[in-house]
Amino acid sequence: MAHAMRSNPVSVLFSTDGKPHPLQDSLLVLTLALGATAAFTSIDTDLHLLSSWTGLIGVLTGGYGQFISATTRARFGLVIGLGASAIGFFIGMAHGGLFGGLIT
Repeated sequence: MAHAMRSNPVSVLFSTDGKPHPLQDSLLVLTLALGATAAFTSIDTDLHLLSSWTGLIGVLTGGYGQFISATTRARFGLVIGLGASAIGFFIGMAHGGLFGGLIT
């Protein structure tokens, strides 16, 4: 009985290819950080400039990361970061927008 032994089922689940991807990993971490910042700062209406700008940058960063991603692990994290960025961006836009009173 020749069964293939899988040493790490998590790596099989996320389809890692065993190669380093520093740019994709950097974009993943940056998108997650921007998404978390945008989502948490959108709770306070006075921080709409921060939440809308970090959300916009997070959406752009995550979109480019999705475009060049090589593994399922990166795509999974990027979708989470993109969703949080988009939520923070839209709530920040509803509270005052990107320029909110700075430009009349």
